[in-house]
Amino acid sequence: MLTIADDMSSTSDDLARPLLTRPPDLTDATILVTGGTGSFGRAFVQRLLTDFRPAKVIVFSRDEQKHYVMQSQNSDTRLRFFVGDIRDPGRLLRALDGVDIVVHAAAMKHVPIAEYNPIEAIRTNIDGAAHLVDAALERRVRHLVALSTDKAVSPVNLYGATKLCMEKLFVAANSYSGARGTRFDLVRYGNVVGSAGSVVPLFRRQRKEGKLTITDPNMTRFWIGMDRAVDLVLLALAEGRGGEVFVPKLPACSVQVLAEAMASGIPTEAVGIRPGEKIHETLITEDEARSVVELDQHFVICPNFPWWGGERREGAKRVPDAFRYSSDVARQLTVDQTRALLEQLGMLDD
Repeated sequence: MLTIADDMSSTSDDLARPLLTRPPDLTDATILVTGGTGSFGRAFVQRLLTDFRPAKVIVFSRDEQKHYVMQSQNSDTRLRFFVGDIRDPGRLLRALDGVDIVVHAAAMKHVPIAEYNPIEAIRTNIDGAAHLVDAALERRVRHLVALSTDKAVSPVNLYGATKLCMEKLFVAANSYSGARGTRFDLVRYGNVVGSAGSVVPLFRRQRKEGKLTITDPNMTRFWIGMDRAVDLVLLALAEGRGGEVFVPKLPACSVQVLAEAMASGIPTEAVGIRPGEKIHETLITEDEARSVVELDQHFVICPNFPWWGGERREGAKRVPDAFRYSSDVARQLTVDQTRALLEQLGMLDD
C-alpha cells in the first residue's frame, strides 16, 4: 500500500492556502446553488458575489427562515431566493429555467439522523439527486458540480451510502447529456472546520462547561477550511470535463489531538463511536487508484467509461495501483499545527 503521507506539506496551511489557480469564467452566468442557505452555500454565494460577475445567483433551499435571515443580511440585486425542495421535480424544473450552472450542496448529512430516518435520507440524497439530473438535462444546464464526502468511500453508514449513490448518478448522467452538452462533475472532501453540526463547534461549547466528550481518541479525520472547499468547487467548474471527481490533498488529525488543540488541560470523556461512524475515513481507495491522476494540490478520479475524454492534464501523473488516501496514513497535524490552523480560521474565539 502506498500513501501520500510523505508528499503532504509540512505546515498547517494546507487547509487555508488557496487551491484555485485558474478561476472559472462565470461572467454573466446564472448560477443556482441547492442548499444555498447552509454553511457551504452561504460561503459559496458570497464568493460568487465578491469575486465574480454573475448575472444572477439563485439560492435554492426549503428552509424559509434561513432564506429570510440570508436575504436580510445581503442586499445584492443579483441575488434571488427560491424556496423549494430537491425532492420536488416540478419545483426543480421551474427553478432551473434559464440557469447556466448548478452547484449541488443540498443534503441530509448528519450520520445518526440518517441512520434513524433512512427513507428520508434516501429521498433527499438519492431521489433528490436524480430529480436534479433530470431537471438539468431538460433545462440544458451547462455545468453541474455536486458536493460529496469521504463517507461515500466504502460506506458503513446510510449517509455515506446515499452519497455514493449520488456520485454514481452524477457520473452516469454524462452519458445522457449528448447533444445538450451538460457536464456533471463532483468534489469529494473531508470535514469542514467549524461547519454546522461538526465537532469543532461542539468542543467550543463544551470547553466552557469544563469537559469534552470524544468518541474515540484514536479516530482520525480529514480537515478542510471553508475557503478551500469553495476553491475546490470553483476548480471543478473551471476544469471539470464531465464524470470527474476532484479530491483535495488534505492533512488529518486524531480527535484527541483536536481536543488538546482546542482545550488544553480540560478533561475528556470517551463516549464511544456513534452508529455508522468509522475510526478512519478514506478519500480514495486502492480500487479507484487505477483511474486517479495527481496534480500539485489535488487528485482527479477520472470516469471509467472509455468513450469519455481521457486527455492528459498538463502536470498530471498517474498514481500507483496500490495507492490509498485515508485519514490514518495522510500526514498528521500536531497539536501546535492544529491550534495554529484553528486560530487562523477563527475557531478558537469564544
